[in-house]
Amino acid sequence: MNKPLDNPALEKIEPFKLTLSGKKRVFDIDDPDLPDWIKDKELTAGGYPYEEKLDRDDYEEQLEALQVELVKLQSWMQTSGARVMALFEGRDAAGKGGTISRIRAYLNPRNARNVALPKPSETERGQWYFQRYVAHFPTSGELVTFDRSWYNRGGVEPVMGFCTPAQHEQFLDETPDFERAIVNDGIHFFKFWLNIGQETQLGRFHDRRHSRLKYWKFSPMDVAGIKKWDDYTHARDLMLERTHSAHAPWTVVRANDKRRARLAVIRRVLLSIPYDGRDLGAIGQDDQLVIGSGPGFLK
Repeated sequence: MNKPLDNPALEKIEPFKLTLSGKKRVFDIDDPDLPDWIKDKELTAGGYPYEEKLDRDDYEEQLEALQVELVKLQSWMQTSGARVMALFEGRDAAGKGGTISRIRAYLNPRNARNVALPKPSETERGQWYFQRYVAHFPTSGELVTFDRSWYNRGGVEPVMGFCTPAQHEQFLDETPDFERAIVNDGIHFFKFWLNIGQETQLGRFHDRRHSRLKYWKFSPMDVAGIKKWDDYTHARDLMLERTHSAHAPWTVVRANDKRRARLAVIRRVLLSIPYDGRDLGAIGQDDQLVIGSGPGFLK
């Protein structure tokens, strides 16, 4: 494994100061050795309920059974015309992309799309805020996942100063009604917040920084976000409180262990839709230590 500075595409990042659990720390992400104060809490950070990752063989066995059910779900969708849409939100490195890839792994890509939009163009900035997202909604028989969504305005934009306080407040006020229209139109609609601890995020960032395959996933925005952990926490809490509703609830997933998180998300989708041939025994039950509903699950 090369050090990041062996890669000419990467510039050195100066060590930065952090406060975790009341202790002041200095984190040098360019040091190839992950500090013990991160390593020791990478899984259990933020009160995560498990002290060990799910066994890989157990994970792969459960995942395969759930992916078989996803294929059955897609077959039913194509016959019935059902539409499914799932938003994936969370801090950087929360595992959104990996979870989406496991959902879509064996689905027909013609009817299972992922949407990961870049920053808005000049034209899009002049449109109704939700407009560019609506253009990607599912048609008959489609499953669409969003790797980040209109909830950028609930978290990233206000924290990083990319929207005004008035725009942020308008978003929080309008979103429940916007989502009511989605549900009323018959779309099976899911909102997943993948929650990770601070040491978990730092460990994943360090892994990306020192990987010859994943270094591109670590950006200056990530560096800025590390320093704004508390600001993101406040924005998250406000967003979940204001946009959690009976018709479009937030499903919160404790995601320090990616394996448990992926299984929990897929299982929740399968348990929520009564598709033909559904095998409840193969799907299993929610792990209530890992997955729950709304802002109360974070407390």
